[in-house]
Amino acid sequence: MTKPRSSFVSLEDTSWYHCVSRCVRRAFLCGVDSATGKDFDHRRQWIVDRMKQLTEIYSIHIAGYAIMSNHYHIVLKIDQNSVNELSDEEVLLRWKKLYQIPYYANEYLKNKSKLPSYDRELAENYINKIRERLYNISWFMKSLNEYISRSANKEDGTRGHFWESRFKCQALLDEKAILSALAYVDLNPIRAGISDLPESSDFTSIKERIECEKESKVPDKLMKFDTEEKEKNAIPFGFKEYLELVDWLGRIIREDKKGSIDKSKPKILERLGISVDGFAEYSDKLLKEFGNAVGSPELILNICTSRNLKGIKGIKAAKKLFAA
Repeated sequence: MTKPRSSFVSLEDTSWYHCVSRCVRRAFLCGVDSATGKDFDHRRQWIVDRMKQLTEIYSIHIAGYAIMSNHYHIVLKIDQNSVNELSDEEVLLRWKKLYQIPYYANEYLKNKSKLPSYDRELAENYINKIRERLYNISWFMKSLNEYISRSANKEDGTRGHFWESRFKCQALLDEKAILSALAYVDLNPIRAGISDLPESSDFTSIKERIECEKESKVPDKLMKFDTEEKEKNAIPFGFKEYLELVDWLGRIIREDKKGSIDKSKPKILERLGISVDGFAEYSDKLLKEFGNAVGSPELILNICTSRNLKGIKGIKAAKKLFAA
């Protein structure tokens, strides 16, 4: 039985999540249509632009992404505290950039002191509801997917579903899970055989970061890497050691020599207590081997206990991957 997103998106457990959304029937609606030869590759840029635009409205940050021909991956971090610090007016102004707001909310923005008590109460209740949406992954994904769907249908002169009805969501319970998900996402084009190197993997966060690094620029709307945790919302690793990890892992995937270059393994694996062999084996199986939560065996078992679940897919993989 399908479980609601709310059963696995819990800020008490983690603020980090890996989300995947696929086109209907896994058709190549963002790539080249094999039947007609028409190229829809430009739609992949639509997705990148839209997700970055949404970070200015939602209090959700992008750690990594990969836009493929028929699906996309995104690693997100929720920042509830930032939403709680927003004024009521800022909450409404942000939401107004995406959706129409009711008349009493507009009147609240103009002059809340002149609002009748009934309308003012309606506005305040509405603001509380919108404030919660601003750190809600389901609403973020809805705002992203609906926009792309409408744009694609308009271009095609058609109607109907563009995306599968539900996006897949995995809770990333610890640093090990975050690292695994980022590497998994950034290496998607290499695993799919459509790119040889991270720096040539189009529409990925790794390529964008590398290009910005060459030009001494800060990637637009992407979270920074900061192992010293000086930044409020940052990825808790050094960027150079992450690059070493992705390069090392990418070579294993391409050359099919799992475990053959252990001598050059990145030190980050040792520091986080990640099994080298396990990481190599499961680096391309994150979605297949794990269910709605990724992390150490202990943390996954805690999820089962706290939510009265008999079990969650991924215990076996967690024991092999995160047991150095």
